This record gives sequence, C-alpha cells and structure tokens, in this order.
Amino acid sequence: MKRTSLYAQHIAADARMVEFAGYEMPVQYPLGVKKEHLWVREKAGLFDVSHMGQLILKGKGVKSAFEAIVPVDVLDLPKGMQRYGLFTTQDGTITDDLMFANWGDDLFVVVNAACKEQDIAHLKASLSDCDVEVIEDRALLAIQGPAARAVFSRLVPEAQTMTFMQSLKFDWQGVELWVSCSGYTGEDGYEVSVPNDHAEAFAAALLAFEEVEWIGLGARDSLRLEAGLCLYGHDIDTTTTPIEASLNWAIQPIRRLGGAREGGFPGADVILPQFSNKPARKRVGFLVDGKAPVREGVQIVNQAGEEKGLVTSGGFSPSLSQPIVMAYVSSEALASEEPLFALVRGKSIPLLLTKMPFVPARYYRG
Repeated sequence: MKRTSLYAQHIAADARMVEFAGYEMPVQYPLGVKKEHLWVREKAGLFDVSHMGQLILKGKGVKSAFEAIVPVDVLDLPKGMQRYGLFTTQDGTITDDLMFANWGDDLFVVVNAACKEQDIAHLKASLSDCDVEVIEDRALLAIQGPAARAVFSRLVPEAQTMTFMQSLKFDWQGVELWVSCSGYTGEDGYEVSVPNDHAEAFAAALLAFEEVEWIGLGARDSLRLEAGLCLYGHDIDTTTTPIEASLNWAIQPIRRLGGAREGGFPGADVILPQFSNKPARKRVGFLVDGKAPVREGVQIVNQAGEEKGLVTSGGFSPSLSQPIVMAYVSSEALASEEPLFALVRGKSIPLLLTKMPFVPARYYRG
C-alpha cells in the first residue's frame, strides 16, 4: 500500500491505520470517532487527504476543452475561484465528482483517490491538445471547524478574508501553499496543498495550537453525512445521474436546456430532460426513529412491505444524537408522502423525511 508524506506523524499520534483507495490511512486516533467528530464541530480538525489526486490542466483552450467533458460552467468561473464538478458518461451517470479552480491560464483539479487513475486517463484522452500535469510531490491537508479560520490565519494572515470557494496561493516561511476555502464537513475551513518535504512541518505548526487535533476517516465520513454530501461509490456512481442524486444545483443554468451553452457534455441528452421530467428516484435524507443505526444497503419499504428505496449512507449523528440516512427513494413514494420504513433484520424502523444538510453548513461567505 502507498503512504502519504504524513504517515510517520499518524503513527506517532497512535492512529489506527486502514487501507483506503490503495493507501494506509488513519481511520481514527485515540480520541475516538465520536469525540473527533464533535471536536470538528466545536474547534478545528486537521485531516490528511493527500491520497486524493491533484492535477493541473494547461494549454490553449483548456477551459473550453474541460467544459466539454463536465456538465458545469467552466468558462465563466472567475479567476481565483473554484467549483464543484462531475465527470459523466454517455448514459448520463457519474464516474467521479471533483473540485476545480480557475488559476488564470490553468485549471487546478482535485479528484477522488479511488478514481484518480481512471480520471487521469480520461482527462489525457479527452484533452489531447492540452497538458495534464499530475502533481505527486505535494501533500493535501484540510483544516475544518469554527476555529479553523482563526488558527490558519495565525500562520497565513492573508487567508483570513478568503470566502467560500476561493482558491489562492500564499507564502508560508518561503513555501508556496495552494489554498482553497471549502470543506467536506459542512464547517468553515481550508484545504491546503503543501510540498511533501514541508508537509510535516506545516502540519506540526497547525497541531501546535490547542484548538487543533488530528481527525481520521471515520469522523470525516460522519461529518460529511451530517452535511448531506455525497461519497463517490456510495451515494453517486455509474448507476446514478446528477438529477437523481439531487445535484441539480451543480449544473448552472447556462449549461441547461435554453442556456447559452446548453449541453455539449457526455450524457446531456439523458441528464437535461430530467430537470423537467422527474427521474424515477431521488436521493433524499431521513431521520431514523430510535437509536439503532441504519447502514448502507438497507431496504426502504412502505407499510405493505413493498420496496421503495435503498440506503446509500447511514450512521449515528453525534451532533443530533440520533441515526440519519441518505437514500434513493421512488419519486412516486415521495410524492404520495406515504410512511416509509428501514427494514433492519426483519424489523421496520420508521423514517422521517427531512431536508439536507442534516446539520446547517457554516461556510464563510463574507
């Protein structure tokens, strides 16, 4: 298995390491998943996300070329800003989700660890006249939580005023940091790309503040679930379209039917009609009645026991002190507002349909 440049620090912090996307990654630390989760909600958590793919796309016409393979607005993204994007198939389904930033002449792209090899191949094949530079000499850290901004700005004062979805470059002790202001936890914070040979020093500088603790993949998953955010391979995959996944917001009006640059991306003829012709199922959120956690793969049924959906992410919410789930449910069942239940070991557990995010986001928007 591969290791990130911060592996030794995780071992020194007594992390429990597991295999994830071909890497040895920390799933939890001695604090434990629940306390790590609540630490991020109350203070600031530090995540090693160096296993994710970092890419720079260069060349004449690179933005037009990139827009042709994603269903989002690339050309109008202001310099110094980033946007959520998707790679789609000709069938309208999703092969990965990603973040990309406008750096002027270039685009900086971050893709999921489990999909990065296929994504790199897809980009090289699709952007044949452009350069796809794979960044392998930089670590990626995320610092998230209500104290993250104050802590990070002690090291990088210029980042204090960054707003949600900005992506800028800063100097820290002579080292160039690539900093974005977003987060997979629903909390305010930053993602920071730092050269591998300075990653340990930078992480240590952040951890020196009493508000900061290492946080593992376990709490990262429960935090993103509370934030109502998809995990590729679970809530979105090659069987789901963006509209089924309730990611309508990720496709800007200019790329929709009637927009100035409508369609032109893989699967547009499947995806765009779903804005007006509702798909047969939708991703929704439920609160679970009781304390028993409802996990991925559990069937959702009506009172007659008829299957109406399937749970794709589920677990106990430390912030709400109750189980929550995300699931794909029949649009017909949702429209009828019939009572729905999670079928766990033959027992029907009542579900309450609720808006997502389960816990309100606290991104700083200025």
